[in-house]
Amino acid sequence: MAHLDSDMKEECLRKDLRFYFMNPCEKYRARHQIPWKLALQILKILMVTAQYHRLKNISLGTLNYGENEEHRIGLKVCKQHYKKGTMFPSDETLNIDSDIETDCIYLDLQGLSKNTEDWKNSSFFRLEFYRLLQVEISFHLKGIDLQTMLSRELPDCYVFQNTITFDNKAHSGKIKIYFDSDANIEECRDLNISGSVQKNAQYVLAFDSFVIVICVASLILCTRSIVLALRLRKRFLNFFLEKYQRHVCNADQWEFINGWYVLVIISDLMTIIGSILKMEIQVKNITNYDLCSILLGTSTLLVWVGVIRYLGYFQKYNVLILTMQASLPKVLRFCACAGMIYLGYTFCGWIVLGPYHNKFVALNTVSECLFSLVNGDDMFATFAQIQQKSVLVWLFSRLYLYSFISLFIYMILSLFIALITDSYDTIKKYQQNGFPETDLQEFLKECNSREEYQKESSAFLSRICCLRRKESDDHLIFTN
Repeated sequence: MAHLDSDMKEECLRKDLRFYFMNPCEKYRARHQIPWKLALQILKILMVTAQYHRLKNISLGTLNYGENEEHRIGLKVCKQHYKKGTMFPSDETLNIDSDIETDCIYLDLQGLSKNTEDWKNSSFFRLEFYRLLQVEISFHLKGIDLQTMLSRELPDCYVFQNTITFDNKAHSGKIKIYFDSDANIEECRDLNISGSVQKNAQYVLAFDSFVIVICVASLILCTRSIVLALRLRKRFLNFFLEKYQRHVCNADQWEFINGWYVLVIISDLMTIIGSILKMEIQVKNITNYDLCSILLGTSTLLVWVGVIRYLGYFQKYNVLILTMQASLPKVLRFCACAGMIYLGYTFCGWIVLGPYHNKFVALNTVSECLFSLVNGDDMFATFAQIQQKSVLVWLFSRLYLYSFISLFIYMILSLFIALITDSYDTIKKYQQNGFPETDLQEFLKECNSREEYQKESSAFLSRICCLRRKESDDHLIFTN
């Protein structure tokens, strides 16, 4: 009885494993199970793409000055400078008090409309650049968004906090200018709109709510599939350890972790959060368009990438997925080694060539410049813009650029492509001659062979029964 019970458990495990690794069509033919996850993914592709398409930018037509935090209308100009000091470069004399002072002045609308010479000649605008650190101009603007009128919605009122900063902290003779603007939505105080303009925000909110419901359902189904897969994995590991007295290889253990489900879960979470932010924007509670667009845009990308999973069920379309899967570990190890060389060139270029080339003034620009050089972009301009003030630095720049381009294009990039090509050739050979079988595949193959044996034996027994029945009928006829 114990032996029969063990055989029944083994047969049940085989059937569950075989059903788990079926595609949706095979699952439907086997158990008539409707592929809900497939249907939800197709519906989600259409809805998420349509939702991102509706996330429009805002353009403003009417603008005017608004009140700032101190209930003033106009410009607020502040300057930061050292407390006091004198400087005589001809005598190499410098006397600076490093304490920083901040002075501010307000220019209202009436002052701005007057003759500019009146406020330009004030002592506030007499700048001593050797003491000056920065000048900051801040002002508020109010605007009304009228393009929603075309969408049969009421217009929105916005307040923009704008700041223009003139940065002279480096005292390099070149003042950097920055502009920053933040927008907030406010309720329009006095609206008087004639015509048949009606709000349709409730329809958009209903659509976004339906998207959230679809994504929550997809999230629950994919999470459930991962949990069931982990339970099935635990059953298989325990069975394999009890029967064969050895552990399953890591490759077979990772077969139970479906990376596509993880991708769908991440996409669903991004879509849910992005949809909630979009609904908050729609009802004028927040104005974080950047985060909302990043979440919805990334989720749209992941949703469309997930379509590759269903194309992978066909052998002719499966080459890309198998090649990426086979080459990814080797490519990551190769990139880790090549990345050390890349970082070395990045820091070297930043330290040596930073004062002589605009593309090497910061680490991020150095990295972008080197990445462009690897792809053969903007090579001549990079060589030509090196300033020839120092012959030693100019010679070093040539050695630096020639060695980097030769090393990365002729060697590292070629090896990178060779790794992917080798994986592609291996996959093509496996598709022609068969893939190497792992313990899990041999276990499933044994299941298939047993089923075929059972079918053949049942067919053989049915033929014997037919022959016996025919012989008995012939005997009856003969006796009669």
